[in-house]
Amino acid sequence: MKIVAQIARVLVGVIFIFSGLIKLNDPVGTQIKLEEYFEVFATDVPALHDFFMALVPFALYLSVFLCAAEVILGVALLVSYKPKTVSWLLLIIIVFFTFLTFYSAYFNKVTDCGCFGDAIKLKPWTSFGKDIFLLVLILIILWQRHQFRAMPTGIIVVAATVLSLGIAFYAIRHLPILDLLPYRVGANIPQQMKPSEPLRYSYVFERDGKDFEFEQFPSDTTYIFKEMVVLNEEAKPKITDYRVWNDETDFTQASFEGKKLFIIIKNLKDLNLAAFPDIRKLITELKPQGVETVILTSASGTEIEKFIQAQQLQVPYYYADATVLKTISRSNPGIWLLNEGTVKGKWHYNDTPTAEEVLAQVNSQVTP
Repeated sequence: MKIVAQIARVLVGVIFIFSGLIKLNDPVGTQIKLEEYFEVFATDVPALHDFFMALVPFALYLSVFLCAAEVILGVALLVSYKPKTVSWLLLIIIVFFTFLTFYSAYFNKVTDCGCFGDAIKLKPWTSFGKDIFLLVLILIILWQRHQFRAMPTGIIVVAATVLSLGIAFYAIRHLPILDLLPYRVGANIPQQMKPSEPLRYSYVFERDGKDFEFEQFPSDTTYIFKEMVVLNEEAKPKITDYRVWNDETDFTQASFEGKKLFIIIKNLKDLNLAAFPDIRKLITELKPQGVETVILTSASGTEIEKFIQAQQLQVPYYYADATVLKTISRSNPGIWLLNEGTVKGKWHYNDTPTAEEVLAQVNSQVTP
């Protein structure tokens, strides 16, 4: 059991560090997932609706805390820092994660838990199975914690804490260090909206209480159709919900034509107004340079028109789904640059580029 416990210690430590670092790279992404959970719980447990909705404004703080805790506890476990305390804390956090992934899988809610951020997408039951595996390992560690001799490694844990919070702070104030989203720089959006190869399907039918799978519809009409299953899941489009429109027309295809700078305004509630003097200057300087500026928003028409007038922004606006805008940009406002549908640049409002930087980027050769 001593050897098993040591193996469990290394596995849990490495997985926690990896998971935490991936999510610290994009704490706003984890914030979005937590907000989804709070909203689902508020709906599913009406008696606690106000409690869960009251947690929504604190989702980013909780995101940083949980992601940093994964890294810190993983490091502490590997360096044998206070093994008894660390073992109990690991048990608490894995029980919390196991509950979330079970809820996602069983009730089909928040179907992507974001366990490994956007680096590794896991299906709900796979995520739950992963957490059960970790729970078993952590129970072994807790049972055999007397085997781990405490070491004076506090300085290493402190360094891990500072590093974790530093990564999170940078990602919040700017953008993720490593962009793993489908709208990243170098990605061609029209291509991402198509399958990478022709999709292949199998068809599941039921008869006499048993399931049967066919590569094409059977001629026997006694079979009852249940579902169609994609055989090559990896070939499915990476983007399925990108659409741009206004009250008069669908602008989706036109959004890929020419050089376009999109100002992403996800909503007006938490919009950083201090960013707009620089954005307004950028729009003015780009106007004669052949780069069309467009606002993408999920706000209502009345709200966005009042806002544009107040900010003296002489640019057209179009609607996009709120979730899509959150995926495109982790800041509000955000800046997104396309040339013939290929993403040439993304900026946080704290890093609003100059017109010269945009022109240099729009003509650059970038790769995903």
